[in-house]
Amino acid sequence: MASKPVTIRVPEELHAQLQERAETEGTTVTALITEAANNAVRDPRLEGAAEVFRAFVADNADAFDAAFPDDAPSQLDASRPGRAA
Repeated sequence: MASKPVTIRVPEELHAQLQERAETEGTTVTALITEAANNAVRDPRLEGAAEVFRAFVADNADAFDAAFPDDAPSQLDASRPGRAA
């Protein structure tokens, strides 16, 4: 994916905080700012979507297990990724 350079000016104190955080997280200031920019343009309708999905699955787990008994977590082999026996 092609990228385009963007120049911004930030106060020295903010730059120092960005550098400190980047070092702590093992990343770069550019990566932190890029992540912040991506978050700024993220579709707000997706905010909280993962939590809503998890709640839906938790609230309906018994119905899913009854409808698909062979796929219920207790029936699956523990070696399958993402599923516990």
